[in-house]
Amino acid sequence: MSRELEIVLNSIWPVLKAGLAVTIPLSLISFAIALVIAVITALVKLSNFKILKLIFSTYVWIFRGTPLLVQLFLVFYGLPKAGVTLDPWTAAIITFSLNTGAYASESIRASILSIPKGQWEAAESLGMTYWQVLRRVIAPQTVRISLPPVTNDFIDLVKGTSLAASITIAEMFMIGQQIVAFTYEPLAIYALVAVIYLMFVSILTFIQGRLEKVASKYI
Repeated sequence: MSRELEIVLNSIWPVLKAGLAVTIPLSLISFAIALVIAVITALVKLSNFKILKLIFSTYVWIFRGTPLLVQLFLVFYGLPKAGVTLDPWTAAIITFSLNTGAYASESIRASILSIPKGQWEAAESLGMTYWQVLRRVIAPQTVRISLPPVTNDFIDLVKGTSLAASITIAEMFMIGQQIVAFTYEPLAIYALVAVIYLMFVSILTFIQGRLEKVASKYI
């Protein structure tokens, strides 16, 4: 057995373990928070509250217009200068949640806007309140329409967690870097990390396809 192959085989579990213990949990927690942020942001931007719309629009503009790595550095390394010190996990979750929430909010907002206004008017003519229309008529359709782009945002988030290595979180990419520093085999190890990311993304893409089929059938 060649040295490179032996190193790769010995590295599979440490990298995969980091993915299961850090990358996936970090992605799931951040995405759950991001969904809440995205829904609130989308609804505010569709409301008539001008000041709130301006605040949330500015938030979306900032987080969509600046690199994720810069955002991570600002939260983790910059905020301590303002007296706010966060541990790496908290900083990462806050940054990933706000970043993904900004992107997902636009997908949700566009999905709501794609629903014909006639459905709002028809529901209101039946005596439904704004929130009843939103919950019973608009929300189910929004879920179905926004599911593909929002799940794509989640997949992007999973890949984006590799940047958490820059703030000392030992996710898959950092573990790969540590192994490379010890073995001096960057091609083999980084290829292994890429393959494991690809495996995770392929599984998520399969789940996405199943969810879309379920949504189109039952929603």
